[in-house]
Amino acid sequence: MVSKLREQLLLELLNYQSDFPEELVFRDRLLDLLQKEDCFSRSLLTGHITASAWVLDDKRSSIILLHHAKLNRWLQPGGHADGEEDVRQVAIKEATEETGISGLKFLKNEIFDLDIHTIPERKGVPEHGHYDIRFLFIAPKGAEPAANHESNQIEWVTFENLKANVSVETSLLRMLDKSKKFVSE
Repeated sequence: MVSKLREQLLLELLNYQSDFPEELVFRDRLLDLLQKEDCFSRSLLTGHITASAWVLDDKRSSIILLHHAKLNRWLQPGGHADGEEDVRQVAIKEATEETGISGLKFLKNEIFDLDIHTIPERKGVPEHGHYDIRFLFIAPKGAEPAANHESNQIEWVTFENLKANVSVETSLLRMLDKSKKFVSE
């Protein structure tokens, strides 16, 4: 029996549209993955659902990025669902834990972005996919992020500096492009 949360997510993904063709491929692969009972658990070793947060500052001119300790890359906050089917709750929990900022608010309740990225083999866990569902947040005025054990560094990165700092992370550049329309709201 499919839970109401999974049913809602399936419907959202079926209706998800994007100007970026790669996201439509990701959407279809996510829809396939959602047919697997354990898709929200990291025990599904081929790949599993994760959720993350694209966090804008209150001026809507910077994004929080963290330098991920295990992956050695600049990324947005996010993480494993670990059995939780409410991906919005996963995104806000992970963002709060990884940034130290409480009071994050959804700037948009709908899915903001989709991505599937490969996580390399590590400590006996085989290479696998993270099927990432992303949401757009805004931080409270004056919020200052604080790194935790999962990151080497965390900081606000201006829109202008993002391309120079993470040009190889195409999904970050895609989210930057999408977030520019929220600057003037």
